[in-house]
Amino acid sequence: MRFSLHTGKLKRSVTAIAVCTGILLSHSLQAGEVEFEASGNIALEQRYFFDDALSSQQLSHSQTSFSVEPELYWQWNDGSDSLLLTPFYRVDSHDSQRTHGDIRELAYIHASDDWELRLGIRKEFWGGTEFQHLVDVINQTDGVEDFDGEDKLGQQMVNLSLVNDWGIVDVFLLPGFRERTYAGSEGRLRGPLVVDEDDVSYESSAGQQHLDVALRWSHSIGDFDLGASWFHGTNREAYLTPTAQNTLQQYYSQMDQLGVDVQATLGDWLWKFESIYRSTSLEDFMASQAGFEYSFVGVFESNIDLGLLMEHSWDSRGEVGLGAQGSLMQNDLFVGARLAFNDMQSSELLMGFGSDLDHNAFSFIIEANRRFGDNFIASLDVRLLQSNDENDLLYTLSNDDHAQLSLAWYF
Repeated sequence: MRFSLHTGKLKRSVTAIAVCTGILLSHSLQAGEVEFEASGNIALEQRYFFDDALSSQQLSHSQTSFSVEPELYWQWNDGSDSLLLTPFYRVDSHDSQRTHGDIRELAYIHASDDWELRLGIRKEFWGGTEFQHLVDVINQTDGVEDFDGEDKLGQQMVNLSLVNDWGIVDVFLLPGFRERTYAGSEGRLRGPLVVDEDDVSYESSAGQQHLDVALRWSHSIGDFDLGASWFHGTNREAYLTPTAQNTLQQYYSQMDQLGVDVQATLGDWLWKFESIYRSTSLEDFMASQAGFEYSFVGVFESNIDLGLLMEHSWDSRGEVGLGAQGSLMQNDLFVGARLAFNDMQSSELLMGFGSDLDHNAFSFIIEANRRFGDNFIASLDVRLLQSNDENDLLYTLSNDDHAQLSLAWYF
């Protein structure tokens, strides 16, 4: 069992931010009445893998876990000041690495007319494409939570947001780096070698304490939402190198990344585009994700809305990158459909099919959710992964087809 904030250096960074936040709070709490809200969710999750594991170490078919994620929110000074706390913890029946905790958010926010200050641990999302988020670089991926990379670890930051007529400028100072989480020896959805969480090295002599910086400009012009970003700091993706102990060593390089994202809403069409250029001491590359979603409102004179999606992924590295950091989406086409039933239970269904245009490989996903009563949401995810080419990175996950059912109580 482990907790994500376990290193001494990282604790010192958290303590420093907490002290600064406490000083600001002691002054701002003197003004105005404090309002408090508590919410969150408790969830039970069951996974079932259709095939035997690739390795005899891994769990066979069934995997159960339990998670809790409360959210505590305070606001005062007529809403100009607020504090948000969102801890998270999961207990897993088999994978000790998936039994883990994290502080998703612990942030003080002060809002003024044309600027906003956010201080603490936060999650910051950039971009808008469906099947891959290239420009989203601030938070580290919580890799043990799910395969899709949507779950993120909390990131320590100081964020100043400046509002202008010509757009919003966000400045980020990011003290303290979070290492990516990986499945353990008994976990599924991993390759044949286990990533060693203790065998980690950095290009920067500051290690986890390197101060990363980032800038982002975003603006809406008519039907277009535009974004441009720059990030300098520790690469969120590790280069993984096999060792004599048959494990994978993590190496985090320094990187500079330029990103751009565009979303255009033109009638029933929603066009999306993301692209990055990343430079490290080991490699330079470009990547893009582009596509559209077309919406049919009230199909067959019903309350159901149907959205048809298509996106293409491209990566200049191809599939074979340095270390083990090649791209799964070097030349892939994704098509999908989204159904919004617009009923009292907020029922939704997303189906997607991905095809590697360079290899005989594909992926298929189903994501469905429905509310029961006022407080329960049931979710079903199905993921099928197939590749016949041993040189394809997806090949190592071909035995991990699975269905995942979860029931969450929201309070």
